[in-house]
Amino acid sequence: MTKAILVSKHGGPEVLEWHDHTVGSPGQGEVRIRHEAVGLNFIDVYFRTGLYPAPHGLPLVPGNEAAGIVTQVGEGVTLFQEGDRVAYAGPIGAYAQERLIAAEKIVKVPDGIALDTAAGMMLKGMTAEYLLRRTYAVKPGDTILYHAAAGGVGLIIGQWAKALGATLIGTVGSEEKATLAKAHGYDHVINYRTEDFVAQVKEITGGKGADVVYDSVGKDTFPGSLDCLKPRGMWASFGQSSGPIEAFNIGLLAQKGSLFATRPTLFTYIASRADLEASAGALFEVVASGKVKIEINQRYPLAEAARAHADLEGRKTTGTTVLQP
Repeated sequence: MTKAILVSKHGGPEVLEWHDHTVGSPGQGEVRIRHEAVGLNFIDVYFRTGLYPAPHGLPLVPGNEAAGIVTQVGEGVTLFQEGDRVAYAGPIGAYAQERLIAAEKIVKVPDGIALDTAAGMMLKGMTAEYLLRRTYAVKPGDTILYHAAAGGVGLIIGQWAKALGATLIGTVGSEEKATLAKAHGYDHVINYRTEDFVAQVKEITGGKGADVVYDSVGKDTFPGSLDCLKPRGMWASFGQSSGPIEAFNIGLLAQKGSLFATRPTLFTYIASRADLEASAGALFEVVASGKVKIEINQRYPLAEAARAHADLEGRKTTGTTVLQP
């Protein structure tokens, strides 16, 4: 018998409970994985609270990211074998010591990358990949505004975008986080608690604005994010850690400079096997090259996932956090 975190009702961190969990043998096209580490992400909070509906209802094993060892292979699986080191971002169900997963959803982890590093970077790192390379293809000379620059995706974005030749502006909520963001590639860091980020972006850019705003905060940064863009700039809203953005008249985009707006998700960008392998491959490459360093700043026992969630929502964490089964 293995154990997992179960959510039987939606609510606060206290609904995350450590329970016995039965894992069967893999079926057609599946593998069984023993997790070595599980990544913590804000999307886990959305599923816990019910903001995002659980794909199969409750009870729910949350978690969208982990790495481990293949312990059993089902019929029809040819890409993997027992003993392979693998990682994934989605489908949900990572907060468990062991699990079954479709083989098409996992990738092999290169020998030079530790499994706990892989567990903490797949969702955040592939999010950075699609944002920087596909949602808005960053090129040398571009100016980027990224909200929550000291978060897990933010620290990866800072390093990766700097390697692409961009100028980076980040927003943070404390001086400690400002120092962290500057150490990870950000040229300018704005403390949104003490400064008007719209006014600061205009000053930094000489009134021109940014080419793209990457916004995972949501309610608290809207519509300010739009005011930070140059005409025909791109607003990529890919999260809502402060709450959802209320419906708005699309004419607002015209008023503020013929802006582009998109609400992308990682799972659309890695829906095909080819896209998954390309995104993971690009991530592994920049990490192996040293251009992007993944620093695990917090570790919690998986059984204490409730404490990890409370710290995440309380803005007490920075960068990457992993849960250890």
